[in-house]
Parts: sequence; structure tokens; C-alpha cells
Amino acid sequence: MSKLFIFTFLLLSSVFAQGNTLTVGRSKAFNTIQRAVDAANAGDTVLVDYGIYKERNIIIQKSIVLKGIGFPVLDGENRFEIVSISANHATVEGFKMQHSGRSEIRDIGAIMIYNSYKVSAFNNILDDTNFGIYVQNSRNCTIKNNYITSYGKSEVQSGNGINCWKSDSLIIIGNRIKGHRDGIYFEFVTNSLVWRNISTKNIRYGIHFMFSHHDTYIANVFEENESGVAVMYTNHIRMYNNFFINNWGDAAYGILLKDISDSDISGNHFTKNTVALHMEGCSRINLYKNIFSNNGWAVKIQASCDNNDFTKNNFTGNTFDIATNGSLVLNTFNGNYWDKYEGYDLGHDHVGDVPYHPVSMYSMIIESNPAALMLFRSLIVTLLDKSEKILPGITPENLQDKIPLMRRLSL
Repeated sequence: MSKLFIFTFLLLSSVFAQGNTLTVGRSKAFNTIQRAVDAANAGDTVLVDYGIYKERNIIIQKSIVLKGIGFPVLDGENRFEIVSISANHATVEGFKMQHSGRSEIRDIGAIMIYNSYKVSAFNNILDDTNFGIYVQNSRNCTIKNNYITSYGKSEVQSGNGINCWKSDSLIIIGNRIKGHRDGIYFEFVTNSLVWRNISTKNIRYGIHFMFSHHDTYIANVFEENESGVAVMYTNHIRMYNNFFINNWGDAAYGILLKDISDSDISGNHFTKNTVALHMEGCSRINLYKNIFSNNGWAVKIQASCDNNDFTKNNFTGNTFDIATNGSLVLNTFNGNYWDKYEGYDLGHDHVGDVPYHPVSMYSMIIESNPAALMLFRSLIVTLLDKSEKILPGITPENLQDKIPLMRRLSL
């Protein structure tokens, strides 16, 4: 068999494998999307002209591409799921989906992906939907460059922007999410990547994940969310170069870590949060090259945490750098820059000659008696902290940076 014949056979096979194109529109072969989907075969593409389509729930159970031209509108009329996918290798791209239904009995949203493999949702605009994109018991799915906006007013009546449950190897990239209960929600989701998403002004968390191991979060922005970000009951996570910004409130955090272990948190920016980082029951986390600036509390670390290492971080402009609720110290804070450090460097090696104690006496008092915050900026608070530095009695003596840096790190 000649090489030319083999090449021609492979070329023709690849062309035929691309499938046929079915068109939907007023003057096209199909006037409804569901009829075109039903008529399509695996590998086909269904192209939808611009218009408004009210088709209740479009069901995809084949390996097809459903693509909109000029962002045709799929309207759920506040009653229905808009697109439901139970297929492998399916794609939904280029639609505006609006007004999905809501239910107290089951989850309803715009793009619902069930028990599927390698499904993709690209470049869609989701407006006023309960759940935006919902992934359940699926693998290797990609959710990319979608604009997902809701207008929820309470947690009970709102769904999540991107909701993923019991799935593996997902890629969540470049999405903009606003106004949902949680921007991104993971539960039992493993080996997945969350990259370059912007999650803002959500009712609860910008991102919330539980029991979701071996996941990576890179270069995301979580800003002005009611409660910040929550990470719970998880191990082996990696969080690099994310931004936690302007998360203010009585129970708001840049990020809340609860029962997290064996993880890396590096290169992140924590700016203008009530509590930038709250840690409870955490073990063996490496926190390095992060920037904590202009927060109420930079780090609140509970006595239940152990073997966590803070190194090469910048702490600047925070009201309190470190707070804790006990005297037992099982974590290390060495080689960080602290703008409140008042030590000296006689050896000119850019390392302070005396240790820095980042926990103030006043912050310890507030931990046990929050009402004492009323005394903030008073003379008595200054006197308390100065006397504690001379004669330590309340603050944990061993919670110290033994090699504080004299210069801010360039991170």
C-alpha cells in the first residue's frame, strides 16, 4: 500500500469525521434547536442563528457541537433548565442564556452537565440564572470564558455560578462570575484546575470548596464577596498568585482555611480584608511569598493548627499582623518582612538582630473579648503593647520571627 494512498485515506477520514452541519433559524432547515439536536448524529455541529428561543429544556445526549451565531438568546422563562447535557464530547458555545427556573426541590440552571466526559462550555453569557453552569459526576470537562451574572438577594433563593459535584479533572478558566450564592462551588472534586477567573460581589463566598483534593487555583480574583473565600476539609491543594481583595464584614475573610493539610499557598495578594487569612485545624501548609497589606487582621491562626510554615511573606499596613487564641505555638514564622518591626541590623545583612513578636497584647485581649475593640487607637492600648514587649506575659512567647527581614521582599 503506497504512502500516498495512506495519506489520502487519513485525510478523507478526518474530513468525514468532522460530521455535518445543521442550521437553525427562521429560514433554515430547522426552526427549533431541539429538532436539530434530535436529527444530528455524533460529530455533527448545530449552528443557531441569532434570535430568541423559548424551548423549555434543550436536551443533548449526543457528541455534538451546539454553537450560537451572534449570541442567540435561550430563555428559560423563569421555569425551566435551559440546556441539559448527558453525553461525552459535547460542546455548547456562543449563547446568551437567561431566566432559568428555580426550585426548592431540585437544582435548576442554565447549563446542566450530568454523568459526562469531556464536555465543554465556552464563551456563553448567562444572565439571571439560578445555577449558572452545573457539573455533576463528570470528568475532563472544560468551562471557559463565560460571563455568569445573577441578582440573588439571599443564600436560600440563589444558586452558585459554577457548581461542581463529585467530578474529576475539570478545567475552570477565564470565567467572570457575579451575584450568586457562591461564585464557584466544589464538593468532592479532585485533580482540577481553576485559573484566571474573576468572582465578585457574591452573596456568600467567591469560591467555596469542600472535600476536594489535589486541586490547583492560579491567578484568580476574589473581590467584594460577602464572606470572602472558604476552603474546608481538603488536602493537597495549591493556590498560587490569586488576589483576595476587599472582603469586609463581621464574618468575612480573604480566605478561611478549615481542616486543610499538606498544601502550598504562594504568591497571593491579600488586600483590604477584615481577616486576610483565617486558619483552623490546619497542618503542614507552606505559606511563602504572599503579600498581606492593609487588612484588619493579616493572619488569625488558631491553636489547633500545627506544622505550618510562614516564610518570605510581606506584612505591611495591617492593623494586626498575627492573632491567635492560645499560648501553644506549633507553627513557624521565620524570614518574613514586618513593617512594624522596630529592631536593628548591626551586621548589615538585612536581617534583624532581635526576634520580632507579631502578636500584640491588644489582639489577644480582643480574641477573648471582642468588645475591647472599642479602645482601638486609645493611649491605653499603646501602653499595653509597649509594656508587653518589655515584660511578656500574655502573648505567646514562642510565636516569633527569629530572622525578620529589614527590607520588603520584591514579590
